[in-house]
Amino acid sequence: MTTPLLSPGARLRDLMSKGVVAAPGAFNALCALAIRDAGFEAAYISGAATSVATGVPDVGILTLDHFARTVREAYTASGLPMIADADTGFGESEMVRRTVVEYQRAGAAGLHLEDQVFPKRCGHLDGKKLVPVEHACERIAAAAETAAASSDPSFIICARTDARGVDGMEAAVARAAAYLRSGADMIFPEGLVSEREFAEFTINLRRAVEPGLRYFLLANMTEFGKTPIIPLARFGELGYSIVIYPVTMLRVAMGAVTDALATLKETGSVESLLPEMQTREELYAAIGYKPGVEWRFPPR
Repeated sequence: MTTPLLSPGARLRDLMSKGVVAAPGAFNALCALAIRDAGFEAAYISGAATSVATGVPDVGILTLDHFARTVREAYTASGLPMIADADTGFGESEMVRRTVVEYQRAGAAGLHLEDQVFPKRCGHLDGKKLVPVEHACERIAAAAETAAASSDPSFIICARTDARGVDGMEAAVARAAAYLRSGADMIFPEGLVSEREFAEFTINLRRAVEPGLRYFLLANMTEFGKTPIIPLARFGELGYSIVIYPVTMLRVAMGAVTDALATLKETGSVESLLPEMQTREELYAAIGYKPGVEWRFPPR
């Protein structure tokens, strides 16, 4: 194994400085390995995928320790720099600070904090409620201060705002500008409904902040939500630095699992499913294992 010279945060910043980055969602370590082996240079840890993989909804039920373990397993297996969902920070500023520390230790390149009240909702559902902007700024400032004082000040603090679906685009831009002033490195505008809105957000945020202020923009390319399917290159043209695909791989996997179970139930045999399966050899290759040969950890 070759240890990267740059920290995960520094690596992801470097990638984004060169062009828009695709970050498919890894719902476990094996999926993170597949993302790496497919040629992607970054990944994303979704709160929604992490939650539903345990059989619970995405409403903030899981603990910080559970999220940090998922990040640690995915990073240890793949070595990819990852942005990780931190929901509403697992509490107030004290817990936000601890979250930054735990995610750094787990290997994350950065995290994002959202401005919803607890219990939160999926960003593409209606009926969301926001905390006061001052409250959100306190959490972001706490996260930014903790990252800056750590051994890896390149750790990325991303501020997500759900204001577009609650108070409108103008409020979303105003909140984003406030979050940047509070120390955020990246902005995640959730629930935008068109290419035009993504462009509008980019332009208006640039006008709302001090000239020359540098920051990254994250776009959420989730399916079956409020955002239409937009290609990665187009997001880059619209000014976005990284595009996450939070639940895509989980949805594809569970679609295949559901179909396979139906076939097995109906026929009582797995024979027709064999062409769709990952073979034993392919699985072993993914985890870097050869029977009879000492396995080296981690399999990078």
